[in-house]
Amino acid sequence: MELRLTAATVASAAGGELIAGDPASIVDGFSIDSRTLKPGDLFFAIRGERFDGHTYIRAAVDRGASGVIIDDAASATAVSPGRAVIVVADTIAALQSLARHIRRESGAKVTAITGSAGKTTTKETAAAFLEQRYSVFRNRGNLNNHIGLPLSLLELRHGPDIAVVELGMNHAGEISTLVRIAEPDVRVWTNVGPAHLEFFGSVEAIADAKAEILENALPAHVLVANADDPLVVARARRFGGRVVTFGLRASADVRASDIHDLGLDGVEATLHTPEGQARLRSPLVGDANLANVLAATAVALECDVPLRDIVAKAATLRPMHHRGEVHRLRGDITVIDDSYNSNPVALERSLQMLGDQQGATRRVAIIGEMLELGKASTALHERCGRVAAAAHLDRLVTVGGEPARALGRAAVAAGLAETIVAHALTSSEAASVAAGWVAKGDVVLVKGSRGIRTEVVVERLIDKFG
Repeated sequence: MELRLTAATVASAAGGELIAGDPASIVDGFSIDSRTLKPGDLFFAIRGERFDGHTYIRAAVDRGASGVIIDDAASATAVSPGRAVIVVADTIAALQSLARHIRRESGAKVTAITGSAGKTTTKETAAAFLEQRYSVFRNRGNLNNHIGLPLSLLELRHGPDIAVVELGMNHAGEISTLVRIAEPDVRVWTNVGPAHLEFFGSVEAIADAKAEILENALPAHVLVANADDPLVVARARRFGGRVVTFGLRASADVRASDIHDLGLDGVEATLHTPEGQARLRSPLVGDANLANVLAATAVALECDVPLRDIVAKAATLRPMHHRGEVHRLRGDITVIDDSYNSNPVALERSLQMLGDQQGATRRVAIIGEMLELGKASTALHERCGRVAAAAHLDRLVTVGGEPARALGRAAVAAGLAETIVAHALTSSEAASVAAGWVAKGDVVLVKGSRGIRTEVVVERLIDKFG
């Protein structure tokens, strides 16, 4: 059911005061960016580290904003007469309060996903499974932080049955804030790894921060937890609701056995669930994606989606842009585009997957530096270098700063010939190296942290061989 929001309702839910405008006026939408604001939107003047939305109030009004939410009453002078003006103590806190209000009033069932890797794939897969029976909302792109998540939850005013959202974090306390806003009925914890290690003292500390997903649980709430991750299992025991596990362990509630790796065509396995078992095939590549499918299956079963429908949908899944996309180019060249982001656990799995590819003329990896790893960065890159050597790659290009160089040196020390390893400072430079190296029959993995922009390499290869 569509929620009808008036200026007065928004002001009350946001903890503010309506000082101008018609209390009964209808609010059609919300925006925090005057450049993308649509006529009729209510503009939140958010204060950030590098910007202040109050500076753009006039621009928002000129683009047709129906009103503004501000934390400085003096800024109301920039608002045309007749527009709503809501004054709050803090515009970010107001956004979060309004989102929580809409989440409650919408009646939607909320599933929230966290983890060091696999959040987005699990989210999209779970949404795909659920859409066979329900109207489903999922948050888009990187809208998973203290601003992005509440912006996403505002969309629940349109009345979906279920929302599937991911919760991101860089620091302790952030997941806790997001859980208080989203109040999830189902929580999913995919895994723990050294992503964002720069901001934490250890992987144990990362696990403790991720464990904030367990907070404020009611007995009716459900946690879908990775049975194969001991850091998750150890903390899941204190969850206040019911725990459902997924993984490869025989004790997992939703598990896979008799797994057949189909290479770049995906994976096939026997799926065991409380609702029975079935043979499942997924085009998503690698064991990590199989784990994501298992987690999504557990979510769908909790929402009464029939097992047969889950299996049928799994066969049609496709990777998201830059997240394991497989491009088959001229000359029987295959590019695995996993350039969206990277961390040590995900990179090791990708390198192992590349090493397992059969029938390739050569196996080539273009690996960008992994960021936000702090003091452990060099050691973690070196470990991945040894994995690259164990995968018996035929070509390796590292991209970025000294940690990336360390990855290449470790690969050579572990057995790769120095002549097949190269380093590039930028992805543009790496693209030129790759374009000169890649030849007929090669399978090419491209992976790196977002800040390294390894998608540039993918674009160059597609432009040359597509």
